[in-house]
This record gives sequence, C-alpha cells and structure tokens, in this order.
Amino acid sequence: MRLTGVGRRYGLGGPWILRDVGLDIPEGSLLRVEGANGSGKSTLLRLLAGIDAPSTGRITGRPRTAYVPERFPAALPMTAGAYLTRLGRIHGLSRAAASRGALEWLERFGAAAYAGTPLSELSKGTSQKVAVAQGLMGTPGLLVLDEAWTGLERRSRALLDDEVRARVAAGARVVFVDHDPGRLAGEADAVLRVEGGGVLPLPAPSRNRGQAPGPPRRAERARPSVIVAEPPPGAVLPPDLPGTPEAEPAGDGAVRLTVAAPHSDALLRALLTAHPPWHIRSLTPAEAADPDAVSEASHP
Repeated sequence: MRLTGVGRRYGLGGPWILRDVGLDIPEGSLLRVEGANGSGKSTLLRLLAGIDAPSTGRITGRPRTAYVPERFPAALPMTAGAYLTRLGRIHGLSRAAASRGALEWLERFGAAAYAGTPLSELSKGTSQKVAVAQGLMGTPGLLVLDEAWTGLERRSRALLDDEVRARVAAGARVVFVDHDPGRLAGEADAVLRVEGGGVLPLPAPSRNRGQAPGPPRRAERARPSVIVAEPPPGAVLPPDLPGTPEAEPAGDGAVRLTVAAPHSDALLRALLTAHPPWHIRSLTPAEAADPDAVSEASHP
C-alpha cells in the first residue's frame, strides 16, 4: 500500500491539514501514529481507511479495510447484534457466519447480554466494544484503529492487543493511534509523526536496551512459536496445516499449536482464513510460553 503526494483539506479554500504525504505500508507491518491534538492524526487514519479521499495525490494498493473510529456512531437505529451482523456481511462473511461471529465477538468482550440492545441505549464502554468487534470481524488486510482502546476495561484492552499481534503476524497491516505511550511498546515497525501538515516516519524504539533499532517482533520469529487458538463451534483442526504443528489441548476448548518460527505466519493465516475463522488467543515464543496458563485476555 502506497501514499504518493497525498494532501487533504476541507473545502476549496480551507487550510491544508496534510500535504505531500508519501508512505509505503508493507504487509505484516504495525505502525503507530503520534502527534499533538489537531495535528491531523485522525485525518491521516481516515485517508488510510478510505473514509476520506485525498484532495491531492493518490493512494494505491489499499486492501480490504476495517476502521474503528474515535467516536462510534451509537445513534444508528439497530441493535448491537444486528449492527455487527451487517458489518460482518460487508467484510465478506456469509449471513450465517456474520451472525455467528457477531455473537462470538460480543461474548469475547463480555458483552453477549447486549446483543439485542439498541445501540443508542449502550453505555460508552459497551459501545466501544461493539466498535472494536466490527473491526475485527472477517480478515481485513488493513486494520485502522483510532484510539480504539479508549473506554475499554483492562481485559478487553489486552484482548485487542492480542488480536493486533495476531493480525500483523498473519500478514495484515495495522495502523493505530492511542493516548497510552506504552501501548504495544517495542512492537511497532515504525512511528509516524504527524506535524506541520506532514508525516515523518521514525524508527520504532527497540524492545530492550542495547538492542539495535528494528522490528523485534520479526526477530522473535527465529524461535519456535506457540499459538493458542479457539475453534468455532463444532469445528475441528484443519488438515495439512503449514509447518505440521504439534497440537495439544489448551483448556476451555482451545488448542495449543507449537510450530517452527518460519511457519508461524502461514499457520496464523490458515487459521484466520478458515471458514469460519478460528479465534487466536495468543502468540508467544515457545521458550516464553507457560503451558499451564493462558493470558487473561483470552478468557471470555
């Protein structure tokens, strides 16, 4: 995905919010966007998501995209479940898979009881869970998150963290803004600084002191990986998975898959693109994985 000479202003005579932006966003990249309030961060995210069109320049190679806005349109005249089902259909799921996915995502975020509640009657926190859930349905190649963690409780924030890691490892692009400087610290491939109408790509800080700058997430792939995945109701492990992983029960119906690191991305992609897709609870290097514990974020 590439931005070439992209600029955006509102109205023919309005001031330029962004101008002459050039970016390359490769597959499997995690990008953090930073900048002062009013600098144009949300404008950049809306351009990336295709919500706004450039006033000048062009954006090419945009994959199927999911967008979680800073403000969720809670006044839409439908229930939480109906809204998620409709968004699932837009993401390319069948009607049955979209309906099933809506209920599954609400359950994962602890909001299953609100499936039949009108959006206008949801609390801010529950509305935010619905907003995040619609972005995670299906397998978008680009996930754009504009302060998506704001309003979520600790467990739901951790769940979203894990989903971001899994999507990036499976080859998706994820671009996010968050007010917490520690959000996914050391895991982004680059930081995009929005300032003075421009976007300056900066190297992401290293995970550990003394470590050379670069994407530590990819360095970790040199080690064996453990993926904890939850099957859809009634599903069995697909045959001929990449890397021929070792499979064992992980509790609560989940499966723990240990695979050589070079095959972990392909394995994640196979699970996420299965019909219906599997839910990825966690991805860790084998040495760091605790066989007797699953992260708090994985429990519904």
